[in-house]
Amino acid sequence: MQALFSRFALEAAVFACGAIVMIYEITGSRIVAPYIGTSTYVWTSLIGVVLAALSLGYWIGGKTADRRPDAKVLAAAVFLAGGAVSLTVLIKDLVLAALAAAGGALEIKAVVAALILFAPASIMLGFVAPYAIKLRMRTLDDSGKTAGRLFALSTVGSIAGTFLAGFVLIPFVGSTRTLYLIASLLFLVSLLIAPLALARRNVTVLLLFGISVASSEASSYYLFRKHGLVDLDTSYSRVRIYETENERTGRPFRALATDPYFAQSAMYLDDGTPVFEYIPFYHLVRHFKPDHEHSLMIGGAGFTFPQEYLRTYSSARMDVVEIDPRMTELARQYFGLRDDPRLAVFHEDGRTFLNRAPSNTYDAVMVDAFGSLFSIPHQLTTVEAVREMHRVLRDNGIVIINIGSAISGRGSLFLQAEIATYKQVFDDVLLFKVRPERRDAELQNVILVARRSAAALPCPNCPDLESSTDAEITRMLLTRFTSDLPHSQPVLTDDLAPVERYNSLALSEMQSR
Repeated sequence: MQALFSRFALEAAVFACGAIVMIYEITGSRIVAPYIGTSTYVWTSLIGVVLAALSLGYWIGGKTADRRPDAKVLAAAVFLAGGAVSLTVLIKDLVLAALAAAGGALEIKAVVAALILFAPASIMLGFVAPYAIKLRMRTLDDSGKTAGRLFALSTVGSIAGTFLAGFVLIPFVGSTRTLYLIASLLFLVSLLIAPLALARRNVTVLLLFGISVASSEASSYYLFRKHGLVDLDTSYSRVRIYETENERTGRPFRALATDPYFAQSAMYLDDGTPVFEYIPFYHLVRHFKPDHEHSLMIGGAGFTFPQEYLRTYSSARMDVVEIDPRMTELARQYFGLRDDPRLAVFHEDGRTFLNRAPSNTYDAVMVDAFGSLFSIPHQLTTVEAVREMHRVLRDNGIVIINIGSAISGRGSLFLQAEIATYKQVFDDVLLFKVRPERRDAELQNVILVARRSAAALPCPNCPDLESSTDAEITRMLLTRFTSDLPHSQPVLTDDLAPVERYNSLALSEMQSR
């Protein structure tokens, strides 16, 4: 039995390390998410850096194997990979916080983060396959078969690791604890290959692992006690829920964030009302469509506005599309969401819901969906998506969409493209500044309102754009951007919607001020 175990130990190690590479890479996206987001730039950087590190590891492993083909060397490399993962746990928050605070392009930050945090362990993991081939190879006659078998095992391991990370570890174990698991597994794999002496180097690595786990858990406990911080992973994002106070009023509130710069939902703890200043602008629905009965909201998060909508309009109904079922569970647990016969929740992508929704169903479509770095998911920004919104609206229906953007300058490129896109489909497009005192070049919340029929407004002579008998509505109408709407950028399409590039430029502009 021991002989059989020894015979297949190398194959098991190759399989395990192949799986760990993919688990490490996928988990990396969640580790960096609270600081620099999960945009295409982040994924591109992670994949590119890990592949480059693996390539370097292949070269070093093959060269070392020719000089010194010894199982103890391979075991040491795997053991050190566990140490490198432990170092990732220890320094990740310090490194990522420094990068988030630094100026510069998001692309550069993403590459630097991947290089510092994920390249060292990836190099050592790349060391494994070529070194294992050398150890297994008996003659040149079976070299091709040996190499093919071990690389196949490594690839099958990577496939298994991909599904394990996405379907099990990230949603049920969490990103940080998955790193603990990876490091522990690497230590066990190294012992499987060959026993390690209790040398100073090995003891140091194990001590590093212990310190990393202890410091991470202590930090999580402190943040939970201090701010009520709940940090967890869902199938779609890394979510942080915390409690703090409004700087101006001193009122305590609870917030939910999936983004490094902005929270997605916030609710005052004393009365359950929404915190964010842009939320009241969704009430423009009662001005532009006073007979509204059935509204659609794309993006639920903490469900703060849907709950207020139901409280405010006692006879109206709302459908909410929230892609993440876990987010709805969190809204129930932390934000007071309750079942209501007038509220229907659909767990799917907003675009796919629009594509299959019946025509002429809704009086209003409200969009408050954000991906990484205050960017609206690109599939909801395109002219094809806007046509679907137009189709599902009833006569004189409106779209109200919250956008994070500047109105002028380099930080306004996404807004310009979105305005151009809506103007392709809707009769009339309006823009409101949530904070009118802010300069147009500042990154801010702006509200885009698109009206399906400008000819049938509540007040055909246009005073509806200036005042109302409702004081709250009048306040919001006075924030309308009355200059010509900027729309010099190309219309966004399903084929070409560079949303993340626009928002990367806006972020760089914000940090340079």
